[in-house]
Amino acid sequence: MAYVVARTVAGGRAEGLASCFGTGLGGMLHVLAAALGLSLLVAQSAFAFSVVKYVGAAYLIYLGLRMLRGKEQALRANPVASQGPRRAFREGIAVEFLNVKTALFFLAFLPQFVSSAQPLAAQLALLGTICVALNTLADVVAVFAADRLLRSSAVRAGRARLMTRVSGMTMLGLGVYLALAKRQA
Repeated sequence: MAYVVARTVAGGRAEGLASCFGTGLGGMLHVLAAALGLSLLVAQSAFAFSVVKYVGAAYLIYLGLRMLRGKEQALRANPVASQGPRRAFREGIAVEFLNVKTALFFLAFLPQFVSSAQPLAAQLALLGTICVALNTLADVVAVFAADRLLRSSAVRAGRARLMTRVSGMTMLGLGVYLALAKRQA
């Protein structure tokens, strides 16, 4: 959610919404991987898990640093999408797809709700799609809330600066946490 709010601060509602749908598509890639059994392979392979984990952590840290260093962009009076919705969409996909915790969530959480009497892949796909839809809806609500908070021009600069800093620090923190997280046996 921090990523989509940061995209809203930097580029307005269109960029924030594009990042929402990008993270939604990235989440659906995890659903597909879980339904096909690929998430289980990543979870069982220490090397594959580590590669995905560290690439994801590095990307989150990169995004966090970019938000913190680019804070002046959010202070413009007119919030022009400096990178545009297409880039926000692509980055949203990458942010979510490289999130190893999402893959592990689908692997650990969804199987608890499947029936052995029905095809496993179809059940995982349906349950995963519901999870992704709910997460995307929460992100969309956050984008509209952030957009509303930033609408007032009198306080926009201060709010934008604060939201960018909080989002950047959150991304950095998540990246460091992910890099340091131990693999559960």
